[in-house]
Amino acid sequence: MSTTFQLDTATSRAHPTPAPMKRLTVPAIRQRKVGGTTAEPIVMLTAYTARQAQLLDAHCDILLVGDSLGQVIYGLPSSVPVTLEMMAAHGAAVVRGSYHSVVIVDMPFGAYEASPQAAFEAAARLLKDTGCAGVKLEGGEAMAETVAFLTRRGIPVMGHVGLTPQAVNVLGGYNARGRSDAEADKIVSDARALAEAGAFAIVVEGVVEPIAIAVQQAVPCPVIGIGGSAKCDGQVLVTEDMLGMFERVPRFVKRYEEIADTITGAVERYAAEVRHRSFPGAEHTYQPKK
Repeated sequence: MSTTFQLDTATSRAHPTPAPMKRLTVPAIRQRKVGGTTAEPIVMLTAYTARQAQLLDAHCDILLVGDSLGQVIYGLPSSVPVTLEMMAAHGAAVVRGSYHSVVIVDMPFGAYEASPQAAFEAAARLLKDTGCAGVKLEGGEAMAETVAFLTRRGIPVMGHVGLTPQAVNVLGGYNARGRSDAEADKIVSDARALAEAGAFAIVVEGVVEPIAIAVQQAVPCPVIGIGGSAKCDGQVLVTEDMLGMFERVPRFVKRYEEIADTITGAVERYAAEVRHRSFPGAEHTYQPKK
């Protein structure tokens, strides 16, 4: 159900209320690309919590509950240790906090590679537990059968080619992909295979720009870039990266704000006031009634 949250001034608690607008759908996203072009680029950001979803929702077409939460939320070294339980918990929070965007949840490593049936069981659980609109999985031709299996059974799938973070141990790092002709051809053929299998959109990550453009031109479904090209049908970034929450960010990230500095400054002022006993003041405490 599409909901938003309004503050109850009597209790200072948020209660879900009917949404003021209809939530976007997977078919609506797919139909953005007509004749190989997307007149209105797709805006996509990651979200992991209900409050974050509330703040991003009105400005985005898709909210991705990315397995990047492993690093961003849990401090893990990569997305590989992320579990289905983590994705389900955060996915449900983002759905509760949004009313407009299509919510897509990443399938974590190990939840879908073994077989199409295993992938269906994991994806079905995510849809049931979160209320999300679809799932995203990494891999190209090797996952085409799985994508077809899921879509035929009513589960929308977003693909992911190029730099695939869950395969970091095979790739040997997070370097840009597609620098050799063979690798470039493989990325394009992977995208074609996913599109033919029924993927409604495809993320292309960390590839040299001509390859991102080639992928966009090669498939009929929207191609969403992250470290790709402005010519893609849309863009996605990890929200914490573009807000400046971390000291180091990838080359393809534009920092739109320096939120870490804002938080550090606010906490520094709070700590100083507590130590000087200037907080809390009279206006922040409860006084006896006269």
